[in-house]
Amino acid sequence: MIESAFPILEVDDMPAALAFYRDALGGAVSYRFPLDGDPDYVSLAVGTSSLGIGLTEAPRPPGNVLLWFYVDDVDRVTAALVDAGATVEEEPLDQPWGERTSLITDPFGTRIRLGAAISPAPDEE
Repeated sequence: MIESAFPILEVDDMPAALAFYRDALGGAVSYRFPLDGDPDYVSLAVGTSSLGIGLTEAPRPPGNVLLWFYVDDVDRVTAALVDAGATVEEEPLDQPWGERTSLITDPFGTRIRLGAAISPAPDEE
């Protein structure tokens, strides 16, 4: 079911977050979206781990941490987690960066994004 997981900090000031986590903490940008202009999302390599930073509108969600799980089937796992008590915030949807995602909240209020690569990716069609 789960292929990998990592935390995403939801921030309303990307330059300040990068100054802290990239510059002061020593993280290295391994991915950014979009490639041009100001990023809405950045993935940092921090040691042997990965940390995502996602731009969100103020006010930030409570706790400002989102968990991301890559799964084998977004629709099936979303439905299974709803059956286990999760609430759907965003139904499964194909994204322009080549992944299918959904957003749920667990029974304790933690926001969880589920994702899987779209096959074939949009630029391969």
